Amino acid sequence: MSGEGYEGRMLRLLPWAGAEGKSCYVLGDGTGYVSRMANGVESIQLGMAEELLGHAADLLANQRVGRKELHFLASRLTESLRDVARVAESRGARLEAVRVAPDGGPGPCRSAETEKWQ
Repeated sequence: MSGEGYEGRMLRLLPWAGAEGKSCYVLGDGTGYVSRMANGVESIQLGMAEELLGHAADLLANQRVGRKELHFLASRLTESLRDVARVAESRGARLEAVRVAPDGGPGPCRSAETEKWQ
């Protein structure tokens, strides 16, 4: 981003969708209320995904699982994968924003020395 008043700020994809499933963003430095709330939601989503994987493994190990149970599991896994993909997209974009400075050169986490090894 360029322009007065936007230094040190970036757009962050939030871990929830808005009206009609559209993506939601916040503009900030990552320390505000909405960013902290998003961090909490991401943490919950990732924790729930991990728990769901364990449940899925247990359910799939059971040879007597019915069609309805498998359909329910597939639906929950789809929802969880959607959440985790959004978290990954958001975090990846924030990493890239830190890696590349506004002038296109190395950002704060890269130096000219480490740049040549990548």
